[in-house]
Amino acid sequence: MSIAKSIRQSMEKGSWIRQMFEEGALLKAEYGSENVFDFSLGNPIIEPPEEVHVKLRQLLENPEPGMHRYMPNAGFTETREYVAGVMQDETGHPFESEDVIMCVGAGGGLNVVFKALLEPGDEVLALAPYFVEYGAYAQNHGGCLKTAQTTAEFQPDLNSIEVSLSERIKIVIINSPNNPTGAVYSQETLDKLGQLLLHKEKEYGHPIYLVSDDIYRYLVYDGLTNCNVFLSYPNSILVNSHSKDLGLPGERIGYIAIHPDIIEREELRSALVLCNRILGFVNAPAMMQKILPLLGKARVDISVYERSRDKIMSMITDLGFEAVKPQGAFYIFPKS
Repeated sequence: MSIAKSIRQSMEKGSWIRQMFEEGALLKAEYGSENVFDFSLGNPIIEPPEEVHVKLRQLLENPEPGMHRYMPNAGFTETREYVAGVMQDETGHPFESEDVIMCVGAGGGLNVVFKALLEPGDEVLALAPYFVEYGAYAQNHGGCLKTAQTTAEFQPDLNSIEVSLSERIKIVIINSPNNPTGAVYSQETLDKLGQLLLHKEKEYGHPIYLVSDDIYRYLVYDGLTNCNVFLSYPNSILVNSHSKDLGLPGERIGYIAIHPDIIEREELRSALVLCNRILGFVNAPAMMQKILPLLGKARVDISVYERSRDKIMSMITDLGFEAVKPQGAFYIFPKS
């Protein structure tokens, strides 16, 4: 067989989420999209803010010379400066533009991070339940995904994490708000996790990186505030995209940001830029980079998602299902 065994195995297992999406497309063609409810992919139902369309039109009507050419692999300097400023405002840490690498969505960013850090046989620890493709991302770069349990409320179980932190663990990945549970982690919990990782780093004699998949960062409800990995642990990396907060999943505009106090800061910056190039991403989409600094605090109206959550929670409870009320994102994870 010409296809790699690992890929053939993945094809045989398939992604039931993708299968649902593809089946839904067939049903929409047969019965009409208004008659089919799609609960498969995390596809935002809210259109991007009007500011996105306005800034895109302005850019198209007044194009900058050379804006469609190759750029530095880390992204446009002004875009990286903008993101670094956002990070500094949110944490108080002295971020520089070189601490930010623009990437092709959060999925692309995570692959860049894993490529830069993982040696064959290294392990990545995720908290179950988790985004299903983390395992494939780790495998892409010679790593192996391990899991730790969460509490009944889907919060990090520090005892389970401690037991799971073997010497082979190179990366711990967290996701808050969480896909698929909607759980939002508190800063206090993250502080305790940071202390645990510092202890394990000292015990094992090598760095353990805490990677935060922040794609739902601004989709938080009930007046809660999402945690920030940079406030809890120095060897931390944040990966984000604007697929959800700006409703732009098809535009693949994301970024990687590293803590200013991370170990081997300069070398890691260079490694991430190199991996962004050699993985074939080359750079994040140019036009999205150009308009990002012009959007300010534009966001989709998350009250739409919050109302949907309340309505669906009420419906599934009436049907006799049990579920932890999501605090963010746009998922519900009921007991089956």
